[in-house]
Amino acid sequence: MNGYEKPATTFSHGELPYPRGTLVIDTVSERTGLLAGVLEERLKSSGALVGRQAFLVPEGGGIEWDAPLERVRPVNPEDQTRPNQQDHRHRQA
Repeated sequence: MNGYEKPATTFSHGELPYPRGTLVIDTVSERTGLLAGVLEERLKSSGALVGRQAFLVPEGGGIEWDAPLERVRPVNPEDQTRPNQQDHRHRQA
């Protein structure tokens, strides 16, 4: 033991920065997905925000994943070469 205990926290649904279902990109992994929700962790003692996680679902279905909310940005609709679609450029009209 190192003698350090993590302060007590609580989790709750957070406010979405964009509408549910918005196509977003994780700026670190460059994966894209649909915004499904936000989970906030707060200190029980003061209510101070500890962290926010975005939950994302791949377009067309699949296993959802999470990423820190500060890494998530909406995908530019004019961008025809989203990172997870680069292998399928020949199919675009």
